[in-house]
Amino acid sequence: MATSAKAKKKSPRIKSGRKRARQDVALNAANSSLRSKFRTAVKAVLKAVTGGDKAQATETFKGAQKVIDSIADKGIFHKNKAARYKSRLSAKIKALAA
Repeated sequence: MATSAKAKKKSPRIKSGRKRARQDVALNAANSSLRSKFRTAVKAVLKAVTGGDKAQATETFKGAQKVIDSIADKGIFHKNKAARYKSRLSAKIKALAA
């Protein structure tokens, strides 16, 4: 008898539970997409900072701020986490001038 590495989830029997499961799939995909967009935006800023290009870093940071704020507004990340990321990124950009 072969056992799979991941146990198969039971599907809900109640109609509202089945609907909830369908909705969760769509919400999970949307949240994963936004999280990925967030990581990409942060990496772009960090790449510009490590490259030493302050103009490029500030430009990508403006775009990253919009992504970070939108994710915080949707409740995917806590607002304090978003603020922390923006603060740390801006500090790294300011350190380029020194």
